[in-house]
Amino acid sequence: MANKETTVAELSELFRSSNAVVLTEYRGLTVAQLKELRSAIRENANYAVVKNTLTKIAAKEAGVTGLDEHLVGPSAIAFVHGDTVAVAKALRDFTKANPLLVVKGGYFDGAPLTAAEVGKLADLESREVLLAKLAGAFKASLFGAAYLFNAPLAQTARVVDALRQKQESAS
Repeated sequence: MANKETTVAELSELFRSSNAVVLTEYRGLTVAQLKELRSAIRENANYAVVKNTLTKIAAKEAGVTGLDEHLVGPSAIAFVHGDTVAVAKALRDFTKANPLLVVKGGYFDGAPLTAAEVGKLADLESREVLLAKLAGAFKASLFGAAYLFNAPLAQTARVVDALRQKQESAS
């Protein structure tokens, strides 16, 4: 009994501390395939095989809703502590190569996700790409601003030079 209570407490803490969770069914995958999946998402998530009844209790304690209907069959959860999009992409890529892994749903930003919504997360660009695009936009804005600030100075210099030449030719 104490072991179950410890497991529930650990799962509850994982739910609370995660940016997102992705619930999967791993029926038919080998130990080697599960190890490969864990390696693919290790940087951004922990992948744990869970007991459905204990997970339901832990999710309820952590305030995570909408997963109960998916907690049937052999279940495992990716507890995301890093880039949610990167984990969704890694899971999608893994399921392409290993169709026995089934994404059943998830929980992100205070709301349950369907398997299709987890797939849409995978279609987003990664955090690094979005940051690079944002940096590029800032850089372009700075160049534009620098040009605008320099334009009046350049115009003024041309006007002064034209006036100087006109005065020299008049003399």
